[in-house]
Amino acid sequence: MTTPVTATVTVVKLSDAISQHLTDTVVREFPLTIVLNDKELVTLLCSPQHLDYLAIGFLASEGLLNSKEDIKRLVVDEPASVVEVEALSLAKQAGDVSRRIITSGCGRGVRLYSTGGLPPPVNSETRLSATEIFALMREFQQRCTLFQATGGTHAAALCSNSEILVFHEDIGRHNALDKVLGQCLLDGIATEDRLLLTSGRVSSEVVLKAARRNIPLLVSKSAPTDLAVKLAQDLSITLLGFVRGTRMNIYANGWRITNDERQGK
Repeated sequence: MTTPVTATVTVVKLSDAISQHLTDTVVREFPLTIVLNDKELVTLLCSPQHLDYLAIGFLASEGLLNSKEDIKRLVVDEPASVVEVEALSLAKQAGDVSRRIITSGCGRGVRLYSTGGLPPPVNSETRLSATEIFALMREFQQRCTLFQATGGTHAAALCSNSEILVFHEDIGRHNALDKVLGQCLLDGIATEDRLLLTSGRVSSEVVLKAARRNIPLLVSKSAPTDLAVKLAQDLSITLLGFVRGTRMNIYANGWRITNDERQGK
């Protein structure tokens, strides 16, 4: 069974006082419950695709998994809207997390501020030019086909200097990031010395997701929050926002952005 990621609805379109009855394509919203070691941990509202990546990425972002070796069993039951994960060494940390529902839009943070403290600063000498970043963002936007069809999704991608390695869309900006990071963990894709692209606002939680996977560059076409900027500075993550066309704002650790114009200043 594969649940469609879009649905068709009937709308009344008003334009210049003229109404038309039309059909419109909208994204589907899907409740996914993650069961960790036989305990219902959380229900995420998400797009109904790549549910294994989402579940594993979420658990890794919450500090409950470090590597693929922590996973003993992974079962996706799409008709029941459940992913069951049996984990090994770190699963005992989940005991103090009560079950909750997390909306597709904003605040996550089941664990990020409750235990464990901050990850260490990212250790990477990786550098990219502004030209490379602009090219990656152009390709990133071209890949957002679900957004182009519906206007209702966010996207995230892991990139090298020259290409997009992993890409996902979802109704939630955190979900899209977790799907990228979950695929990296399950498929053995290295995240060190890479760049993380997102279409959404960069909050402190997004910076922490990057830091936990030792990703040195975080790039968004949207804005960061003040705490995201401070954390990026402290965790040695290069943070770029409002990357659109040939413009960008550099908020933290701009020494990784190397081009002729900046080098000449």
